[in-house]
Amino acid sequence: MPSEKNISLIDANVILRYLLRDNKELYAKAEEVFNDMMEGKTKILILESVIAEVVYVLQRIYNVSRKEISEILRKLIELRGVKVHNKGQMLNALEIFSEKKLDFVDCILCAHREENEVITFDKGLRRCLSAH
Repeated sequence: MPSEKNISLIDANVILRYLLRDNKELYAKAEEVFNDMMEGKTKILILESVIAEVVYVLQRIYNVSRKEISEILRKLIELRGVKVHNKGQMLNALEIFSEKKLDFVDCILCAHREENEVITFDKGLRRCLSAH
């Protein structure tokens, strides 16, 4: 079992190269990182901001559907060795993202509604908050 010092923060670009396989050299490096993680040699911490950036790039630059983004990232978050702060809320945010036409950050806020009051002027977010 890796020690806590073996937890590495991972950037959105590494995740994107791993998922998209659009650059052979960078994909190979990203694959090595994920293979080490899945073999238990290291752990990876993915911050909410990194997940939000991955969602944005997949949706806006690569035109990946909300449903597919949600499915891909849910599988990624569930991988052995992946740590995510507020994992339950992030999985919930991805589910909301696949169902609603909200920006992903609004989906994160909606997913946190049970722990904290969310103050917003955004009508779409208010509907999400009252529906869940």
